[in-house]
Amino acid sequence: MSILKDLELDTRVKLRVQGLTNSQIQSGAYALILAEENGPRRIPIIVGTAEAQSIAIALERITPPRPLTHDLFATFFQEYNIYLKEVFIYKFEDGVFYSELLFDNGLHQVRLDSRTSDAIAIALRVNCDIYTNEKIVRECGVVLEDSSLFEDKEDEDEVYDLEPEDITDEKQLKKWLSLLDNDELKSRLEESIMNENYEYAKMYKDELRRREGEAEE
Repeated sequence: MSILKDLELDTRVKLRVQGLTNSQIQSGAYALILAEENGPRRIPIIVGTAEAQSIAIALERITPPRPLTHDLFATFFQEYNIYLKEVFIYKFEDGVFYSELLFDNGLHQVRLDSRTSDAIAIALRVNCDIYTNEKIVRECGVVLEDSSLFEDKEDEDEVYDLEPEDITDEKQLKKWLSLLDNDELKSRLEESIMNENYEYAKMYKDELRRREGEAEE
């Protein structure tokens, strides 16, 4: 039995970042969704607003007016020819995921412990692989069903007059976004980037991308 457990711990599973969503468990937080590369399982990891914003701008390839902390780390590594080879999420304990970063300068390799949210934010900036073990995927992985858009009818004028900070319901937020025209979305996107509000910037960019995808179909 112990041999089986050791093999399970050693079995590496490659992950990819699927995206971010509002946390249904913790108010004001976000769920970072990591997807099993060759399987249906997804691992949701709760992250804070600052970390979610940093991950979002990396996913959306938004260039901030000033470098964020994770940008600074990535630039430092590259300038000194230090390469981040991989991120490994090696343990889940008491609701917390533990990760380590594997660095290589061509002569030596070193592993450093890191918060998982920081590790992912840096990995996205340098395009390195992300792994975990089979035990974590088995215990924490879930198969997410596609959530359909809301079907309930709302007063469009009432929803349109709101601002995103006034909306706490995800379905209502999607409805509000759908009522904005493309020019309004682009204007709000530019304003959000200038104000370094990357959470809103991702939201507007996602809606524009959704519409572009519908137009191509």
